[in-house]
Amino acid sequence: VQLQASGGGLVQAGDSLRLSCAASEGALSNYAMAWFRQAPGKEREYVAAISAYGANTHYTSSVKGRFRISRDNAENMLYLQMNGLKPEDTAVYYCAATTSLPLDVASLYRYWGQGTLVTVSS
Repeated sequence: VQLQASGGGLVQAGDSLRLSCAASEGALSNYAMAWFRQAPGKEREYVAAISAYGANTHYTSSVKGRFRISRDNAENMLYLQMNGLKPEDTAVYYCAATTSLPLDVASLYRYWGQGTLVTVSS
C-alpha cells in the first residue's frame, strides 16, 4: 500500500487543522494505522493510532483531548483532526500502516507516507 499525507500548513496557536492520508494500491482496512511526528532535531514520536476497522483508538498523552484520529476504509482515507494546536505540535507528520502490535512502535510500521509539515506559531 502507498500512503500520501496532506493537509499541513502554517497556523497560529489555538487553531485547528485536519491532516489526511490517502492510501492506494491496497485496502486500508487490512492495516492498523497511526500518525507519527518528527520535530526539528528530535526523534520521530508516536501521536495516535486506530485499529483496522476503527473500533479502537489510542493517543499519546500530549495530544489526548485535542487530537482525534479517524478513518474511512471505504474511501481508503485516514485523518487526524488537530484542535487547540500549540507551538510544540510543530513537526512533520507522517501516516503509517502496520499489521503488528503494539501500535506505538514506529519500527513495526511497514508503510509510511511522505510527511506533511505542520507549523504552529505562538
